[in-house]
Amino acid sequence: MPKIRFAIVGAGGRMGRTLIEAVQQAPDAELAAALDVPGSPLLGRDAGELVGAPCGVKLSDDVASGLSQADCLIDFTRPAGTLQHLEICRRHGVHAVIGTTGFTPEQKKQIEKFARDIPIVFAPNMAVGVNAVFRLLDIAARILNEGYDVEIIEAHHRHKIDAPSGTALRMGEVVAAALGRDLAECAVYGREGHTGERPATQIGFATVRGGDIVGDHTVLFAGAGERIEITHKSASRMPYALGSLRAARFLRGKTNGLFDMQDVLGLR
Repeated sequence: MPKIRFAIVGAGGRMGRTLIEAVQQAPDAELAAALDVPGSPLLGRDAGELVGAPCGVKLSDDVASGLSQADCLIDFTRPAGTLQHLEICRRHGVHAVIGTTGFTPEQKKQIEKFARDIPIVFAPNMAVGVNAVFRLLDIAARILNEGYDVEIIEAHHRHKIDAPSGTALRMGEVVAAALGRDLAECAVYGREGHTGERPATQIGFATVRGGDIVGDHTVLFAGAGERIEITHKSASRMPYALGSLRAARFLRGKTNGLFDMQDVLGLR
């Protein structure tokens, strides 16, 4: 079976470099294009040099040309840019693995439209361990469905631009669905001042930003006399990269459709 040719956007960033490293280490993967923003001081450099293993692929800002040489895009950038990249993917028939977060409901509908023409894995977190946690949360919420308050605490590095994280929001969605609630109606994002007694159906979110924290998430079920905590902590970005490659393998042979990591891992 031929290798999957990957185009990585945001290749000069922290996640982009981790993806380059993962692709180079995978026997069934090949780096076809490494793309970065116009004006980046890294343009023209060997992408492999960023991770200590030159590969002959130069960083470029020509997204259309780069995607025309690829089988699959991996994108962990920003919503507006990701949507532009998906339009080019549709034009060239390129598969897409999208780890970008912070999309509006309207932007998510645009992704659904792109998926009518190309296969896409779109998930708030690509790490296999996090997706195992999603399943555990569903089970826990169904068991702890009475007499337990739910709070979600997440922490990330100072450079993250959206809050709460996409992973935290997805955790909230999983718990709310298991409890028969609508997250849009029961979520509270931070508290301050005289807030009054906590409503029993509320799902609270707390956000921490600082330093170089890769990503910590805890869902707390607090009951009378006990607390149950389900926690995932990322020590590096490599789990996200490895999950992305797994998602790309899942898309092989597919012509269209919108999937998430639960589909990739066979957890539906």
